[in-house]
Amino acid sequence: MDLPGPIHDFLLVFLGLGLILGSIGVVLFTNAIYSAFSLGLVLVCISLFYILLNSYFVAAAQLLIYVGAINVLIVFAVMFMNGSEDSKDFNFNLWTVGDGITLPVCTSIFVLLMISITDTSWYGIIWTARSNQIIEQDLISNSQQIGIHLSTDFFLPFEFISIILLVALIGAIAVARQ
Repeated sequence: MDLPGPIHDFLLVFLGLGLILGSIGVVLFTNAIYSAFSLGLVLVCISLFYILLNSYFVAAAQLLIYVGAINVLIVFAVMFMNGSEDSKDFNFNLWTVGDGITLPVCTSIFVLLMISITDTSWYGIIWTARSNQIIEQDLISNSQQIGIHLSTDFFLPFEFISIILLVALIGAIAVARQ
């Protein structure tokens, strides 16, 4: 989307806040239905990020596949499995030993990721991919162009999205384990 700078920045902050709050909700809610709805919020925010990046096909695929199919499947599975469980609306668990171990491990992985991202010379990677893309532009189909865009122009957002989805999956497993 071609939006003016302040509006674009506001939308980025707003979607980022929704993404962070939704992911915290996925991990901290003890009620699996609330956690699944928080996951739906995270996935919708991710698709809106793709719209801001002018990647409409990936945004539509994100909405249809993840929000429309997988999240609905999770909600139905939770509803069938936990039909007799009493609902604890906003009951948060306090720290456990596993949380004390998980926090430094996840923080160190995050710091290592940030260090590797900042130390990588992205200019050379993008320059090589773009020159190959210009040479082979006439011979490439639409699906191949989407793959090229995901591996060049939208590489970092795609990888961040995959990391966020992995965190959401781990959160769903942690909630389901209780």
